[in-house]
Amino acid sequence: MRVLGLDYGSKTVGVAVSDGLGWTAQPLETITRKDENKLRKTLARIEELVKVYSVETIVLGYPKHMNNEQGDRCAKTETFKEMLERRTGLPVILQDERMSTVSAERILMEGGVRRENRKEYVDKMAAAFILQTYMDRMNNKQEN
Repeated sequence: MRVLGLDYGSKTVGVAVSDGLGWTAQPLETITRKDENKLRKTLARIEELVKVYSVETIVLGYPKHMNNEQGDRCAKTETFKEMLERRTGLPVILQDERMSTVSAERILMEGGVRRENRKEYVDKMAAAFILQTYMDRMNNKQEN
C-alpha cells in the first residue's frame, strides 16, 4: 500500500510518496502553478501520480498555527482536501504540518544546498516530512 504526501501551498504543492511497505517517505516533485485558485492542472497531476504509484491514501499537510489555532490556510486546505477526495475517490487525511518546512530547510542547509537552490527542494522535502510523520504515527499504533 502506497501513500502520497502533499504539502499544499499558495503557488506550489510538494509531493512525496511512501515505499510499498509504508515505512519510508521519499520526496517526489513540486507541482507549481501561476495562480493560487487555478487548481485543475495541479489536481490532474496528482491524479496521474495516484495511478502511477498505485496510491491508496493521501496525506495532506494541515497548516495550523504554532498555538494550535486554525487560520485562513487551514480553510483553503480543507477545500483542497474535498477536491482531492472528489477527484481521486481516495481518503485524504489531514496531518499537522507545523515545523515541516523549517525541518526541510534545516536538512537542506546541513546538506550544503545553496540558499538560492533550496526553493527547488523545500516543498517536496516538507511533503516527505509530513508523510513520514503520518507513517511513523500509524506504524507506532500497530506496534501497540
